[in-house]
Amino acid sequence: MAGALRGDRTAVARTVSILVGLAAVTGVACWAILSLRDSTSATATVVVVLGGAGLALGFALAPLIAGADDQLDPRRFSLLGLSPLALTASIAVAGFVSVPTIALSAVAASAAVMWTAHGVDPAVAGLCAVLAVITCQILARVCTALSALALRTRRSRELSGLFILAVVILVVPAAVFFASLEWQGRIPTQVLEAAQVLALTPLAAAWAVPAEMATGGPWGGSLAVAVLTAVGLLGLWAYLCHRMLTRTERPVSTRERGGLGWFAVAPGNATGAIAARSILYWLRDRRYVVNAIIVPFAAAIAVVPPLIAGIPPHVVALIPILVLALFLGWLPHNDLAYDSTAVWMHVASGARGVADRVGRLVPVLLIALPLLAVLVPVTAALYDRWAIMPALVGVTAALFLSGLGLSSIASVVAPYPVSLPGDSPFQQPQRPGSAGFVSQALVMIGTLAVSAPALWWGWMTISDDIRWAETALWGGIAIGLGVLIAGIAIGAVVFDRRGARLMEFAETV
Repeated sequence: MAGALRGDRTAVARTVSILVGLAAVTGVACWAILSLRDSTSATATVVVVLGGAGLALGFALAPLIAGADDQLDPRRFSLLGLSPLALTASIAVAGFVSVPTIALSAVAASAAVMWTAHGVDPAVAGLCAVLAVITCQILARVCTALSALALRTRRSRELSGLFILAVVILVVPAAVFFASLEWQGRIPTQVLEAAQVLALTPLAAAWAVPAEMATGGPWGGSLAVAVLTAVGLLGLWAYLCHRMLTRTERPVSTRERGGLGWFAVAPGNATGAIAARSILYWLRDRRYVVNAIIVPFAAAIAVVPPLIAGIPPHVVALIPILVLALFLGWLPHNDLAYDSTAVWMHVASGARGVADRVGRLVPVLLIALPLLAVLVPVTAALYDRWAIMPALVGVTAALFLSGLGLSSIASVVAPYPVSLPGDSPFQQPQRPGSAGFVSQALVMIGTLAVSAPALWWGWMTISDDIRWAETALWGGIAIGLGVLIAGIAIGAVVFDRRGARLMEFAETV
């Protein structure tokens, strides 16, 4: 720990600023928890259980996102001749001497002090605080070991970005949900129910035992889950430590070839290579960027006519998410044409049609899934009724996935000329006939046609009976997945049979 304060002045200043910030955050958290001594037990339960679950999740995700070298990697000590059991215990104990664990211990101790003010036995509160710290620390050890075994030691920023996207998909909808609740000086029932559910999960069980004692609830279940979680994590850590000491499939520190970017992240097969190349095109080719930028503008413009017609604003708020899902699924309908002559790599290398079809959809999925995951709860909040959220999920899934399926067929059946690589995205070539317009229209109309049942169920949800929401959810997902799988299969067959014609098309546009 002292070694972190040596070396380059810039690095030392950065480390000191991080430590000062962490100390300030920890101090505020401890003060906030101690201030709950004068609040109701229900309020303290919600804060501590939800906060404890968030801390445990953070200790689990931090090793996966950061990807830094583990100074306590068991393989570093393999030359010392220690027994696996002794090394496992030593590393587990040494892991508690770290800045994050010290900060966590301060927060847990504050929670124990606070619960004693609510009538909980000090010994029980203290033991539960120790159990919570042990759970978080061993969970971090386990996730660090899994990261070292399954992922590259020095992770690329692309993979870290995927982890951050996953966190955004989970955190933002939850934040929107909590912000939309009607607090009005009391705890909403939805938050109380969430705390009760989390109390029986491994993430928050140790934090929930004294909370349930203070409120008079059944604490035996949470205690059993907390103890079993700690024992299970210790056993898993022992297994992973033994595996890392006895297997040599990945060295502790290797010098890997740099500069591969998304190709280093994607799987080492045809689908992964095509997906990585497509992601690079979407990030760097202005033609793709312009297509992606047009989508939110189309969604925004779609709300103007209904507002002018006098439709209530809370109903109009449902339109942008549907238009966005429709256009996101429509985007790759001519993706093959944007490859120009580069499509020869797929044909000449013998890549199967399934690999081509699936790989080209990966960039759209990476863009659309986080965007829709954030906007669906925002739309439900604007409509001011969370009960319609399942219907929104089903309808957007039907529109988006069905569009991807039909686009997978259209891009190989009826590709049409587009601007060449390096040209202005607004410079469109002359097209003989109306093939381009027909292809665009058929994908759009076909998506609306196959999604019509989900749209109808969604309409029934908001106009007739909220019980239609469950039908819209599962029906929409089933329709979207069915069309997507069928579209990929048909597109793959067509790609395999029309390889020569696709190369001819690429050479003549």
